[in-house]
Parts: sequence; C-alpha cells; structure tokens
Amino acid sequence: MFSDAMTHPTDTQVAAHALVEAATMGGYAPSICNTQPWRWRLTAGTLELRLAPERILRVTDPEARLATLSCGAALHHAHVALRAQGWHATVTREPHDAPDVLARLRITEREAADPASLESLRVIPLRHTDRRPIIGTPVDPADLAAVVAAIRAHDTDLHTLRPDQIIELAAAVDHAQRSEAADPAWQAELAAWAGGTRPSGSGVPDATIPDRATPTTVPSRDFGHHGALPVSGGHDTAAVFVMLYGRGDDPVDWLRAGEALSAGWLTATGHGVCVVPYSAPIEVIASRQAMRAMIASVGHPYLLLRLGRPDPAATLAPHAPRLPVDQIIEYA
Repeated sequence: MFSDAMTHPTDTQVAAHALVEAATMGGYAPSICNTQPWRWRLTAGTLELRLAPERILRVTDPEARLATLSCGAALHHAHVALRAQGWHATVTREPHDAPDVLARLRITEREAADPASLESLRVIPLRHTDRRPIIGTPVDPADLAAVVAAIRAHDTDLHTLRPDQIIELAAAVDHAQRSEAADPAWQAELAAWAGGTRPSGSGVPDATIPDRATPTTVPSRDFGHHGALPVSGGHDTAAVFVMLYGRGDDPVDWLRAGEALSAGWLTATGHGVCVVPYSAPIEVIASRQAMRAMIASVGHPYLLLRLGRPDPAATLAPHAPRLPVDQIIEYA
C-alpha cells in the first residue's frame, strides 16, 4: 500500500509523502452522515487537522460535537498509518498557538513498523457501516473485551447496556428522531446529505440505506425514505448495544472520543464484528441526558454503538463514498 522509498527521516519529500498517505487513510474514517468534516494542512513534517465548516451539520450538530468526534476518528486513522509505515509521530491536541487547529500530528524519526498498527491499517479500507439487522451469532465475550480494551486505551470508556437499558435506548432514539423530523430545517439538512447516488463523494447514498423499515427493538436512523439496501425480516436478537462515554464534555474530549471510536471500530472489524453508530440520542439534549442517567452521571455520553456479527448468508453492504484527496488536504 505504501512506497518502500521512505528510508531517511531528514528527506522532506519522503516525510511529505508519508503524511499525505496518512491523511488519505484518515479519509476512510467514519463520520456523521458521511460528511467527512475534516481538513488537513500539510507543512514540513506536520499535518494540522481542522474542521471543514462547509461539512458541519449546523442543524443536527450545532456545537460540532459529532463533527469533532468524526475528526478524532480521522486523526487516529492517520496516526495508525504513520506508525504502520515506521514513523514515530506525536499528537498535540488543541495546540495553544493555533486556536482553530484541532490537532497537530508531527513525525520525528523512523522506527520499526508497529505490528498492531499494521493490522489496523489492513482493516481501515474494510471498515464500513452496515445498517441491516444483526441476525448472526452473538459477539464472543473475548472479542467484546478486545474492543473495550482498545477504547479504554484512549481515555474513553464503554458501557454495555443491560436489557432494560436497551428499551430505554429505543425510547430515546424514537424521541430524538421524532423531535428532529418535526423541524423543517432538519429535514432539509438531512435531504442534502442522504439519498441518491452521492456523486460528490460524501453523504449517505441510497445503496447503504435499508429498503424497508427494520423490525428491531432500537430503531435505526430514519433518513426520511427507504433506500436500496435489501434487508431480511430478521430481528436484532444477537446485537450488543454499548455507550461510548468519558469524563469531560469539551471539544478535546469529543476529539479523544473519536480516536477511541476509531481504535474500537478497527479492533472490532479485525475480529469480524460489525459496528453501527447511533448518534440520534446524542443530537437531542433531552435524549442525551437520558443516556447520561444510564451511567449514573459519572461521565458524558459521546455515542451509542450496536455491535454484532453480520449475517453470513448476506452479501457485503456497499461502502459509502469518499471525498478525493485534493478536497481534504491543503498545502502550506
């Protein structure tokens, strides 16, 4: 995947190539409605990560908490790519000398390629969101433990919902989606980012939206119309629902949560576990508070996730499109 020409840490062209490759891998990260709200600025030996204002959902995500979380996932993807290439890289979050920069990723010297990062790099292009019901076998406890460990390594925690809390989650998702659907501005925003073939390289195409309402306990994202992804009549009986949460509720915490999400999701993919994010109960304040009550207010919820094994008889769900590199990287 990467050039073997990277041999000397003082070669600026080699370093720039490594950083471009890292930002390209960052472009595969998950994001709210596949908005890909990140922008990288390449300087000598450094990538600076910023929010792309034109790709923030101003109605759905007015504080940019989910956009920032998405950028954290891209940051982790890029860091993984550098370590897999054999580069030591440092991450500075919210650097004091640049208030509009979310994070600065700087490469310093060559080192042995990290085996865990090589494995994560392998699954980055495989990771995607399959919104069909989970009707495969239950997630093995060892696989779940690996996902939890990957997330906790990034100063973020994971709470596994009990059966009664799954019912509460279903009610919160339903409330959030009804509240949003009642807002014409929200409907217009969703219509701009979901449906069709998405030739722009972003958004959620019909090919990844189920072709009917799924009979599941926790409703999936309501995109306002059915898509083209065939689904069976199965139920989410084998799904595990977890909450990504942490101590703080500031932009740097959302950024770290995105890094944790990336680490957990790549680990899950490597273990054959598929992940579907549920952001609706985070988007609406009342639902977010209900989620916080589930963890006795010991932290702040960042995202809800559904984990499960895919139906072995089902075809692979299409991947969402990706923006071309020249739309996510700018050069100093």
